Amino acid sequence: MIIAVPLVLSAGPAGAPPAAADPFAAASNQFAFDVWKKLGSGGNQAFSPASMALALCMTGSGAKGDTEREMRKALRWSEPLERCLPLAGRLSASLADPARKVTFRIANRLFGDNALVIEKAYQDAVSKELKAPVERVDFRKEFEKARARINTWVEEQTEKRIRDLVPAGGVNALTRLVLVNALYFLGDWENPFDPVITRPGPFRISKSETRQVPTMHQTGHLRFFARDGISAVELPYQGNAYSMLFVLPDRVDGLPELEQKLDAERIAAIARDMKPQRVHVALPRFTLDPGEPLRAGNILQALGMRLAFDMQKADFSTIARWGKPEDRLYIGEVYHKVFVKVDEKGTEAAAATAVAMEAGCAPARPAEFIADHPFLFFLRDNQSGLIIFMGRVNDPSKS
Repeated sequence: MIIAVPLVLSAGPAGAPPAAADPFAAASNQFAFDVWKKLGSGGNQAFSPASMALALCMTGSGAKGDTEREMRKALRWSEPLERCLPLAGRLSASLADPARKVTFRIANRLFGDNALVIEKAYQDAVSKELKAPVERVDFRKEFEKARARINTWVEEQTEKRIRDLVPAGGVNALTRLVLVNALYFLGDWENPFDPVITRPGPFRISKSETRQVPTMHQTGHLRFFARDGISAVELPYQGNAYSMLFVLPDRVDGLPELEQKLDAERIAAIARDMKPQRVHVALPRFTLDPGEPLRAGNILQALGMRLAFDMQKADFSTIARWGKPEDRLYIGEVYHKVFVKVDEKGTEAAAATAVAMEAGCAPARPAEFIADHPFLFFLRDNQSGLIIFMGRVNDPSKS
């Protein structure tokens, strides 16, 4: 799984038109479902609430007054956003711990215009807590060259899975600062699927449409949940620090209703109530790789983050003070892009399980998790409960 989120702060002429135990994880998970419900239903979809929350934390910690209060409320944060930096930094370090037996890279960087004077206190804080250095570029005279440099850096951090994150026209001569968070995850399943038994299987996109897609099969002792018209199974990655939770409605057309009912507390409750048992899993291989980045500005404004996008009223003076109205910083747009690949080996974006065979009688018939119609997936940090990314597979034959 690979995620990158840059926030473009621009300057323009005035007058121009669970509960998770970890506080950062708890706020990020609530924010995740607020955003998800604004993305709309239907079609394949994926995003990283953790990555977006990290980028907005980095930005919001430089906000003041009503701008900061709106951002804090939208991000479901109860304290001043400057306090999210050390918590975000501590959680990021934990997620990227090499002892976790997966590849997890989190990188942050500020691309600032050569003429922009960034406040030392802010620069020191994001550098210390989020390891986010400042790289100077020339937006005023060579904004296309600056855009190419930002996109190249994102490609380098994501093993070239995220390309052209900042699209043509995404920055211009008025851009002063781009804050970027890039995330790369590569994990193998604790118990991989055997590719030999992967075979075409029916996937019912709707009641009237079915497609044959490569379907993986596995039977083993897994954490499982089945109640209230849904079933869920958890597949751990190696080391058991991370897992992917799959949630499937009983009805072929039940996903839109399920999505409206789900929130952070409900996902935490499902994860808490799951019980280890013998389960047969049938899961389609899938890759989600949208060509264009998500432009999240309108979604964030709909969640109440309005002043941050207002060129006349935004207050990011903790990041950089301005002497002229045309130098005031505001958020121009938030770009977000994700790549997710799930196959027999694991996930590119993982308590060993022992199966005891007893002699003397046939094993009980396993429970079944047959993902043969639209479903949701959540990659979670098992320690904090943080939802690192979430998505919908409506048609596994499409990316």
